[in-house]
Amino acid sequence: MTDLTHLSIAEAHDGLATKKFSAVELSQAYLTAMEAGRKLNAYVLETPDKALEMAKASDARIAKGEVGPLEGIPLGVKDLFCTKGTRTTACSNILGNFVPTYESTVTSNLWRDGAVMLGKLNNDEFAMGSSNETSCFPGAVNPWRRNGDTAPLVPGGSSGGSSTAVASYLCAGATATDTGGSIRQPAAFTGTVGIKPTYGRVSRWGVVAFASSLDQAGPIARTVMDTAMLLRSFAGPDAKDTTCVDLPVPDYTKAVGKSVKGMTIGIPKEYRVEGMPPEIEKLWMDGAAVLKEAGANIVEISLPHTKYALPAYYIVAPAEASSNLARYDGVRYGLRVPGENIADLYEKTRAKGFGKEVKRRIMIGTYVLSAGYYDAYYVKAQKLRTLIKQDFEQAYASGVDAILTPSTPSSAFGFGEKGTADPVEMYLLDVFTVTVNMAGLPGIAVPAGLDPQGLPIGLQLIGRAFDEETLFSVASVIEKAKGTFPVTDRWWA
Repeated sequence: MTDLTHLSIAEAHDGLATKKFSAVELSQAYLTAMEAGRKLNAYVLETPDKALEMAKASDARIAKGEVGPLEGIPLGVKDLFCTKGTRTTACSNILGNFVPTYESTVTSNLWRDGAVMLGKLNNDEFAMGSSNETSCFPGAVNPWRRNGDTAPLVPGGSSGGSSTAVASYLCAGATATDTGGSIRQPAAFTGTVGIKPTYGRVSRWGVVAFASSLDQAGPIARTVMDTAMLLRSFAGPDAKDTTCVDLPVPDYTKAVGKSVKGMTIGIPKEYRVEGMPPEIEKLWMDGAAVLKEAGANIVEISLPHTKYALPAYYIVAPAEASSNLARYDGVRYGLRVPGENIADLYEKTRAKGFGKEVKRRIMIGTYVLSAGYYDAYYVKAQKLRTLIKQDFEQAYASGVDAILTPSTPSSAFGFGEKGTADPVEMYLLDVFTVTVNMAGLPGIAVPAGLDPQGLPIGLQLIGRAFDEETLFSVASVIEKAKGTFPVTDRWWA
């Protein structure tokens, strides 16, 4: 019998609907894989009892002919999403054993559509990181290894647990979040597909905040179709999130496989950054050739303010983080370190509860928001953000349907290889992704090849606001031409 964990979400959904296997059998297959895969540190909390309970309920609905869009599909949940009655820590000591009394809108939508929760997935602390090394738990490990090398590699971040779990068959798909590339970069590092939807397409309610004007929830899965199926459940209006738009949600699955003939795909000249490995450049041009052969027009475009995106992002994001994380004070929930007075309690709790990278970003954010620096830094960064958005608008107004770029400037790297001495080295990994968040646009990462070390590398497609459908169509053309990139060596099991 086929290993049930190797089925795509679409295949598993069909198998459940036709009763080839039960939801309990499918969930049990993943729970068994999770036990064998604990070396990967993908999960920070497993919920086997809850999974089997939800799977039994799913089987009961299937028996009555009530098959939801994700009926019986076992998913992992990034530990940034509040789950009612199930510990949610944002992978930070300061949240301790916080157990929410409410469910995030995204996970509510998934359970409404029949999905099953396997557990909570690892991430960088408060989503601040690009490698999963800032988690208060042992960092998730990439299931891929370099050719001839057994040294562990990072899975990317902040959604490193999500990308690891999906790539190593420890869940059928996963929730993730993206503030500056935290879906697309880990997807690229693990040979999976990840989409950051348009800002406002998916509710942020019940997702622990990092930078509220940049954060967006989205899925990671093994195929473009699976990602489309998940986003259909993620998306939709929500009165609890005033930034969530009231627009109908298309059936994204119908966009998968559609022709791109006659589309215009832009290649931004500013994304040819200094020091980019030749294999990334070649992958990019190969992707353009695939789309041209499929009937798309390839044109060079200019996004002139791209060079300012990274510094502007690392002013806006820490500023918002500084404000959002002020609520963690040891009074209402989470970690509390006693002090001689209330101010002392605040200081001791935050000093012990927050990790090094989170403290660094809080300090940067507090600095740029302080009197005398607000106009010089924060206001200027917001003005640059407007110019970055206008660059994209002008490109789309000229007739471009989507923009093709690399997902990352490198493949996965080893633990401790980047950012140990200079955090800016780690921040530079976001060079191709932060523009999308700054402009509030949708972006999808799709695997497109392997580098000389045998590691997956991916391409990114950027679309018009609320036009995720075009991204699914174009990404599926690349996927059809390049294939998928499953991990074949289960060294961890």
